[in-house]
Amino acid sequence: MTDHKTGTREEWLAARLELLKEEKELTRRSDELARRRQELSWVRIDKEYRFETDEGSASLTDLFRGHSQLLVYHFMFGPDYRAGCPSCSAIADGFDGFVVHLANHDVTLSAVSRAPLAKLQAYKGRMGWAFPWASSFGSDFNFDFNVSVTEEQQREGAEYNYRRAAASQLGGGEEPEISTRATPDGAARGAAMTGTDVATYARERPGMSAFVLEDGVVYHTYSTFARGLDGLWGAYQWLDRSPKGRNETGSYWWRRHDEYDKR
Repeated sequence: MTDHKTGTREEWLAARLELLKEEKELTRRSDELARRRQELSWVRIDKEYRFETDEGSASLTDLFRGHSQLLVYHFMFGPDYRAGCPSCSAIADGFDGFVVHLANHDVTLSAVSRAPLAKLQAYKGRMGWAFPWASSFGSDFNFDFNVSVTEEQQREGAEYNYRRAAASQLGGGEEPEISTRATPDGAARGAAMTGTDVATYARERPGMSAFVLEDGVVYHTYSTFARGLDGLWGAYQWLDRSPKGRNETGSYWWRRHDEYDKR
């Protein structure tokens, strides 16, 4: 017998209609927040950033690939990682499906990581992905957008998700929160799954940033981090509508798509 509450169809429908009112309100609220995101002022980017891509050395402007808008996913893959972050990998599994739709709406989606390009290409081949992925190795890009920290910042603290994070939070003491549950062993599990130690793993943080190109000038328009990425994780949207929800069991209950038990 199930431990979950059961009821009649009439009881279910009454509760469902009440929930529908709240869902519609959430949808309207989400539409309003999207409008307010697009009304944020644009900040001109004057600093020169260089990236390595499959096509060679590139500027930030080059990452637009002929479009006027650029969405960057800050993928956690540091120079010393042996594999990409598993949670970033799960999010990126959805990129190939909609990158063509974004491109036809004048938007380029590209991942950016600090690992050297050869590492990114090898991992991309393993995962079977085709979306653009640039290396910012040797650039200030990740640091300027608060998704990477130096060893000194780990000791002294640095900004993440629009607040200053204490040194203990930057040293691997807790997992960057992109799940509904904080897990004490998250950083240790993440480090093990990327082939690094905890401190090295924790020097990278997840996020996304938006840019626009107008009259040859690049502007930064938006960034989000931590739980702000939940909406970009396609599997979460489905699980949140399943009977048992995300059904999270401990840290990193997900795996890279080629690591699940095939039995």
